Amino acid sequence: MNSLKKFMYLSIATAVATITLKMLAYFMTGSVGLFSDALESCVNLAAAVVALIMLTIAEKPADDAHPFGHTKAEYFSSAIEGALILLAAFSIIWTAVPKLFHPQALENLGIGLAVALGASLLNLVTSLILIKKGKENHSIVLEADGRHLMTDVWTSVGVLAGIGLVKLTGWLILDPIIAIAVGLNIVWTGYHLMMRSAHGLLDSGISAEENAKVMAVLDSYKAKQGIDYHALMSRQAGQHKFIKMHVLVPEDWSIKQAHDLANNVESDIRNVFQTPTSVFTHIEPLGDVDEVDEMGATIVPV
Repeated sequence: MNSLKKFMYLSIATAVATITLKMLAYFMTGSVGLFSDALESCVNLAAAVVALIMLTIAEKPADDAHPFGHTKAEYFSSAIEGALILLAAFSIIWTAVPKLFHPQALENLGIGLAVALGASLLNLVTSLILIKKGKENHSIVLEADGRHLMTDVWTSVGVLAGIGLVKLTGWLILDPIIAIAVGLNIVWTGYHLMMRSAHGLLDSGISAEENAKVMAVLDSYKAKQGIDYHALMSRQAGQHKFIKMHVLVPEDWSIKQAHDLANNVESDIRNVFQTPTSVFTHIEPLGDVDEVDEMGATIVPV
């Protein structure tokens, strides 16, 4: 987990640099679009700090009060990040709407565009790194922060396009129109992140592709050793996966045989994934499939 925190420090450094560059561009040009862009970078900085705090909490080992660890803290970070994106979007729209009725002349567009473009390229590189590392490590914190930065990139692209059109056409009203359009566009990203966080906090299972890998391991034992399984359940908590199932073995097996099988099954399933995975097996005799699980639901054989 410590290796992931260095990417959050990268995000914080990028946010500070882009805020400085975008505010400089705003003071040079007077563009409401650039001001809105700088405002979103301030939100990026706050979000990156929150993400770093949550990542620090998530890396804490399990304890008596939290026997399954603290990895769900990542989902709180993603939810906050989504909310901050929505806040930035509405702030952009709020700032731009008055300019529709009172367009403002822009100045020093050439150098202002160059400074803003440099900030956008810095955000683009950082966002691609965060998204890539987030997916590789199944870290919703990194991925959420990367996608947040990517919305900032799209905001900047829209703002720069608007300023460029103002420079070419002289239509001052294009500046606030582009700012509003960009604000509406990034609302979707904020909503998507908040929904992902909600699914994680509600114990959503691993993906269908990952579940298929688990079943492939179980099916191989089923074919080779004549065992069976059912009640396969899973949940994802940040990077950590939790998988459990009931394994049915022949009635004449010894306790040691069943125990050794369970150890092998659990080990093979853990080896399928590159992120922390906890596997729990419950041994039963073959044919004993009509029972109720701990959640009170009737178990249906796989």
